[in-house]
Amino acid sequence: MSNVPATKPLTPGSPDEELARGLSLRGAAATMVARVRAGQLGSLPIVVGLVLIWGILQSLNSAFLSSRDLVNLATEMVPVGVIAIGIVLVLLVAEIDLSVGSMSGVASSILGVGLTSRGWSLPVSIVVALAVGVVVGLVYGFAYVRFRVPSFVITLAGLLALLGLQLHILGTGGSINLPFQSGIVQFMQNDFLPPLAAYALAAACSVAFFGSRLGLARRRRRHGLPARGVLAIAVSALVLLVALEAVAWYLNRARGVSMPFVLFVALVIVVDWALKRTKWGRGVYAVGGSVEAARRAGIRVSLTYLSVFVGCSFLAALGGLLAAGRLSAASISSGTGDVNLNAIAAAVIGGTSLFGGRGSAYSALLGILVIESISNGLTLLNLTSAARFMITGLVLFIAVVVDSLAKRSRALHGAA
Repeated sequence: MSNVPATKPLTPGSPDEELARGLSLRGAAATMVARVRAGQLGSLPIVVGLVLIWGILQSLNSAFLSSRDLVNLATEMVPVGVIAIGIVLVLLVAEIDLSVGSMSGVASSILGVGLTSRGWSLPVSIVVALAVGVVVGLVYGFAYVRFRVPSFVITLAGLLALLGLQLHILGTGGSINLPFQSGIVQFMQNDFLPPLAAYALAAACSVAFFGSRLGLARRRRRHGLPARGVLAIAVSALVLLVALEAVAWYLNRARGVSMPFVLFVALVIVVDWALKRTKWGRGVYAVGGSVEAARRAGIRVSLTYLSVFVGCSFLAALGGLLAAGRLSAASISSGTGDVNLNAIAAAVIGGTSLFGGRGSAYSALLGILVIESISNGLTLLNLTSAARFMITGLVLFIAVVVDSLAKRSRALHGAA
């Protein structure tokens, strides 16, 4: 959903019309400044913060931004990043799921037991694990819409129950090593795009971005709404092309662009498209903005809640499968530790509002990039986990403060 309010049709050739249509780069920049002043910060704070974090860590250790380290960073962030996409969904309706870590642990356990003692094929093991995720999400959603039990309580109970289920599945051994030849292990550890394919994918993303933005601008003009001009869109697409090709070239100096990272980015794009271009997605934002208004608008609020809980648990299970493939094992520690907290923190740090109705799937990408950058950088500096937790907590606190201030600014401009 667009953050630009509807306006009356503009007079052709007027200064307001030129600014609204973005016929010049100056007009696009002025629009951006106006949005920031109105509290429409978008991803700007996290991008600025990420640049600062990278600059500081690189100045302390020159190996931080090396191609080899960034390749590892891009792969390590995938499992928790996928889980964070699901957290974005529930946060958009102003709810929470505290059990995503345990759900990922259960999925990894099912995968391990299925591939070893049960003798299941990899596809069967994956389908069973994901199906359990769907069932858990349905239970959460039904309990919420039927009995109005707070999601905090429902998912906290689910966290404990899933932890017990994980221990039961693993049995007395407590740990299972996945076959190294398994497809999911090879996918997570050894699958990389060929260099030419990486360059072609970067170009395709830029073309798709240009087409998507151009189509959006045309639709907005048909309804008399402000829209960016072709020149501004083309410049943005060109900048994106140069940036993506540079990233592909730099990563190709080491092992290249990993397939897990491509999968993660593809999930982000698909979920973001579903949120912003489908009736379901508009319903999610509407429910997060005002449940009563959404209900009066004819949106099936109960089904919306049900869908986001299912989506969150499904993605948590998928993240657990990817984590098991990355580690070549499933154990009682799978999904525990800081997995839960990092997934939630990634969504919030990336820009998804705790108050509902604001955010996107790209929040998960930006947020987990920040968290993994901090973790990776401090590891290179030989600092302890204590420092990593404290710094990550500080970043999360700053993100929440910025979100609160932005909400206050939007309220003030809305009342003006």
